Amino acid sequence: MMFTELNASGYEYNDIFYNAEFEDILSKIITCYNLMLADNVSLTNDENAIRDVLVNDYINNHLIKRRIDFRYIINPEVPLALTTGRPDIKIQHPDPFLEREAYYIIECKRLDATNPNGTTGLNAKYIENGMCRFASSFYSSHYKTNGMIGFVVEELDINENVSSINKLISTNFSKANTTQDLQYRIIVKDFEFSYCSCHNVDENNVILYHLMFDFSENIIK
Repeated sequence: MMFTELNASGYEYNDIFYNAEFEDILSKIITCYNLMLADNVSLTNDENAIRDVLVNDYINNHLIKRRIDFRYIINPEVPLALTTGRPDIKIQHPDPFLEREAYYIIECKRLDATNPNGTTGLNAKYIENGMCRFASSFYSSHYKTNGMIGFVVEELDINENVSSINKLISTNFSKANTTQDLQYRIIVKDFEFSYCSCHNVDENNVILYHLMFDFSENIIK
């Protein structure tokens, strides 16, 4: 699957700018993921615990932030104005003069090899409790650009699993309002598990980026 160019039809210049800005943010997060693998970090099989290591020990580590020139403000699991959701990661620009509602959000979900094509597996939860939240008022979308990170906690073929997610979306999750299913998009040259999907939300076309982080060798058995 290839999604190397975003379709700019119907987009204003600002929307394209924010997509590019968010891709730069995601590239820094991918760098942190690679540092975690290089450190052979041990992780418990728990979504929040994995997220906390990624955010607290790497993304928000001041030494790492300085090394990779990452200047954004990252907060885990904070409430959003005007919505009921508490996303896993809230990302704000450091400029204090920007409006407080101006932020990107990322939702994190575990993925495993159990029942990938069923409505009770983690793929289904990735859609139901992740993608569908962006397609409703549960999560706001200030820039019409947000993301998800799939924490792969068991050995599996990630591209094949993405195909299973796409099949589930088309057959069981019309409420995701998907106008473009997950397709590969290059964000970092040597990282092959980045994707984009598009969703119709309140007559707006919303972009949702997806990063699949393979931690199957790092989970404490």
